[in-house]
Amino acid sequence: MKPDDMNLTGVSPAANSVDRGGPAQPLLVVKNLKKYFPVRGGVLQREKKFVHAVDGVSFSVAKGKTLGIVGESGCGKSTTARLVARLIDPDSGNMIFDGDGVAEFGGIEFKEFRRNLQMVFQDSFASLNPRLTIGDTIAYGPQVHGVSEKDANEQARALLARVGLEPSQFASRYPHELSGGQRQRVNIARALAFQPRLVILDEAVAALDKSVQAQVLNLLQELKAEHDLTYLFISHDLHVVHYISDDVMVMYMGQVVEMGPVEQIYGSARHPYTTALLSAVPSMDPDNRTQHSPLAGDPPNPINPPSGCRFRERCPHAEAVCATQIPALLQVANGEGHAVACHMNDPVSGHTKAIEEVAA
Repeated sequence: MKPDDMNLTGVSPAANSVDRGGPAQPLLVVKNLKKYFPVRGGVLQREKKFVHAVDGVSFSVAKGKTLGIVGESGCGKSTTARLVARLIDPDSGNMIFDGDGVAEFGGIEFKEFRRNLQMVFQDSFASLNPRLTIGDTIAYGPQVHGVSEKDANEQARALLARVGLEPSQFASRYPHELSGGQRQRVNIARALAFQPRLVILDEAVAALDKSVQAQVLNLLQELKAEHDLTYLFISHDLHVVHYISDDVMVMYMGQVVEMGPVEQIYGSARHPYTTALLSAVPSMDPDNRTQHSPLAGDPPNPINPPSGCRFRERCPHAEAVCATQIPALLQVANGEGHAVACHMNDPVSGHTKAIEEVAA
């Protein structure tokens, strides 16, 4: 294969899936994804216990858009990402990629799916092989899939240049010779080696200082526009999510509590948990600073989550219905694409605040 037959990313365009359903069809649809991790018990423990890491998560990602996933540590963000990338197998649920089921659900095979999906992790050093040079790291994947060594190395150098690393200076270096920001640029270049359609970024800029973080975020935005990429962006930094995301999904205790367009989530959040998260974001306006902690108590035990609404033990608006019924994820009135899993958003739930809101 000649270099002219390949694009910048080092793989033949024919090797990638084409856009089959058009822009109106979501690139990724996840339905009722679940993952429980067994807990090791003692010899006399008869009942087997499980950590409810991801419990019935459903969402979709539009083509060319960025879906930000936020929530406290332990809410299931990273587990959801690994389930989507099939680094771990789900207990139940299914995924549809551009109209086709994934693997055992029928349709697209694992090899093709994973070529169209790449992942960038938080730990930039642990993600790289310390025994391979930077150039070899980027060229390795294409070579495994049949690209000649010469062509793969040429494309690796082109990718290094695109992410802001001069190939003549960096291609022969090893990971320990690079800074954290430089290593993350290498990980981004490696992720682009097969021209993926979906890139999962799991806390990809969390370990970088603010100036480098801004540079990497701008690079991600440029690459998204150039290569028509779709991002699944996971972060605990709400400022970063606001900057890069088109839509936001808020998770709590392995479940989705609110989702919608980024400006609606940040401008008119409806779930008490989302409101608490946003109120904890530092503000430069002295008249808009949080004086008291918006939440009381700790998250409940994921091995034995509360009945009904899992947020009820920390919610200032909790009522009896919150303990007996699981809130459904319902669309917000006059909020296109904005959905909330809260009894206060359901006029027939029996929650007094919902009655007041409807009456108003």
